[in-house]
Amino acid sequence: MKTIVLLSDARNPVSGRQQLSRLEAQAIGLAAGLCEKPRGLHAGSGEDGVSAGLGHGLAGLDIIDLPATDDPLPALAGFIAKAMGGAGAPELILCGRRGEGGEETGLVPYRLAETLGLPILADAVAIRAGEIAGTLVVDQAMAKGARRRVTIKLPAIVTVHSLAPPPMPFAFGRMRRGEIRHHEPLERLGLPDTAARSDASAEERPHRARPKLMRQSGTASGGPNLHVGPEPDEAARLILDYLEANGIRRYGSS
Repeated sequence: MKTIVLLSDARNPVSGRQQLSRLEAQAIGLAAGLCEKPRGLHAGSGEDGVSAGLGHGLAGLDIIDLPATDDPLPALAGFIAKAMGGAGAPELILCGRRGEGGEETGLVPYRLAETLGLPILADAVAIRAGEIAGTLVVDQAMAKGARRRVTIKLPAIVTVHSLAPPPMPFAFGRMRRGEIRHHEPLERLGLPDTAARSDASAEERPHRARPKLMRQSGTASGGPNLHVGPEPDEAARLILDYLEANGIRRYGSS
């Protein structure tokens, strides 16, 4: 299963120096269990920090040279779209669930999935190939320590949770043997970047606080408010009891 691990411009919170994100190092460990030669992909201004991924299990690293202030999404989307159109196309794209540079929004995996038209699954703690060809079985972290097993169709994007297995031990020799390739963004090469989505029509709005979801008892792993397969009349009664208990007495009334 050909796998790519996205690497971000992570920074040490004290010194500010570039470093490899721990979540992405954990993603490399998961990738190594699926792919003999997983590769890393980074869009940014250098290889400092991300090159440590070679020592944690990457066979190679592709770097798209961009100024630090540029949006990495168009370059990443264009590179992956071009790779998916050729031989040996990547089947799985792994990344951390959040960046460690201080100003990341955590939306790059989701915007990338939208741009490329790929499914995305968040918070993986374990991954294995499915019994059916072209599928992936993912153990997904849920609230309060619960787990959910999900089967998804490939190709796909998966983000890795901090409860995934720890990174593989760093090996300096493995880092020295790793291959690093630098690339220019597609637009600099004069090629149309059809995968990049323009955000020219984006609109800025003031922040508006959203109501929080309030939950009493019961979780995804079971509890007093979890009922599996009730009869319709019983389900309706349970819903009305819940609304009454939460003070929503006139729910649905005119």
